[in-house]
Amino acid sequence: MTEILHRTAAELGADIAAGRLTSEEVTRAHLDRIDAVDADIRAFLHVDREGALEQARSVDARIAAGERLGPLAGVPLALKDVMTQVGVPTTAGSKMLEGYHAPYNATVTQRLLDAGVVILGKTNMDEFAMGSSTENSGFGPTHNPWNLERTPGGSGGGSAAAVAAFEAPLAIGTDTGGSIRQPGAFTGTVGVKPTYGGVSRYGQIALASSLDQPGPVARTVLDTALLHEIIAGHDPLDSTSLDEPTPPVVDAARSGDVSGMRIGVVTELGGEGYAPGVEASFGRTVDQLADLGAEIVEVSCPNFEYALAAYYLILPAECSSNLARFEAMRFGRRVGDDGTHSAEDVMKLSRGAGFGAEVKRRIIIGTYALSAGYYDAYYGSAQKIRTLIQRDFDAAFEKADVLVSPTTPTTAFGLGERTDDPLAMYKNDLCTIPSNLAGNASASFPVGLSDDDQMPVGFHVMAPARADDRLYRVGSALERANEEVWGGPLLSRAPELKGAAK
Repeated sequence: MTEILHRTAAELGADIAAGRLTSEEVTRAHLDRIDAVDADIRAFLHVDREGALEQARSVDARIAAGERLGPLAGVPLALKDVMTQVGVPTTAGSKMLEGYHAPYNATVTQRLLDAGVVILGKTNMDEFAMGSSTENSGFGPTHNPWNLERTPGGSGGGSAAAVAAFEAPLAIGTDTGGSIRQPGAFTGTVGVKPTYGGVSRYGQIALASSLDQPGPVARTVLDTALLHEIIAGHDPLDSTSLDEPTPPVVDAARSGDVSGMRIGVVTELGGEGYAPGVEASFGRTVDQLADLGAEIVEVSCPNFEYALAAYYLILPAECSSNLARFEAMRFGRRVGDDGTHSAEDVMKLSRGAGFGAEVKRRIIIGTYALSAGYYDAYYGSAQKIRTLIQRDFDAAFEKADVLVSPTTPTTAFGLGERTDDPLAMYKNDLCTIPSNLAGNASASFPVGLSDDDQMPVGFHVMAPARADDRLYRVGSALERANEEVWGGPLLSRAPELKGAAK
């Protein structure tokens, strides 16, 4: 079983296609792994054992019949619980939607099923994707497989932890301000935020519609690219979907050539507040890229300083609008409907019981920012800052092919360490937020362990919109170079989990 678990998704797909393994074997191995370790990790909110095995048997039957399927057919995947899937609960990590079953599949879900990818279940997340640690889940926190006393990041901590704990070789996350990339950095996994509109948001429960973007999570750059290719592409059901070809991400992942590439180091994303071990790891990685033939240039993006403030006005404003639909009348949790309360009372009681503290905080801030008399001062001003950040990116990409920074200012912090200090929590997103505001492509790649605490460090790469392939060129080059030094993938150095098969 252990041998199956440690194979890449690409290897598993090739073995299944060639008949050396069956999808059912591979799926059972991962389900057994979930049974063995997830009581400590808590990556999954729902495991669809019978559904996953049925999907696996279907793939095996199609292969046995001589059908040629895609490179990830039969490979298991963990799906963030913000994506709808028929037949299983979709909660978005919230008590408000506990027990809700969607009547349709999200486009991402359907594309996975069409490609023969086996969906193991739904992963834990910060409630409605509001958080940086997966501690805001209505169903309890997820734990980091590297250290069970630390957070795996958020909001997609469940997806990243499932991949890092070898419970699944692939996962789907969503990224509003760093919710794929920050958990990637904290868990030593690869996480990519595609260009806005590159992957359909149809069937994704919205947080902030102008910022949200689904994306792939995996342990290797090639696996991530193969998954990216499956879920990307135009969708007429999503009005923001780009009607143009997906960049050649798989070819880029196989290339791994950065010779002649201009790498821009963003001067504003470093210095005070960044852990020494993170900065040291970042510096070593930049030097490594130079050794691989890249040209290193410094670039300044002065308006990035205001990104955090702008983001935490735009996001709450959009979420207050999006979450207005959860009013206990049409769907969602209903409290106090005993014949003695008015519809307004039931709505208040249901929202009070169904929404957690962070969701309430952001709804209140967003409603205030959109209110008459304050719109221009807050939301309107934030949108102006957003334009300036986009212009900073445009100017920087004239000097560099990609921009780089640490993914996060620190490594994974302790569970409970920042739950009482929202601003300290929000600062984790300093490096990742600008890409969401601009809508361009970005990714986090594991580049080693911090000298400070031996926890994973992520290297953040940003590319222009519609140039997602550049991310994979850089990530692949780093992966190859690092594995030569490490003697294997970074996750091979992760501690053994209790209950894991020896």
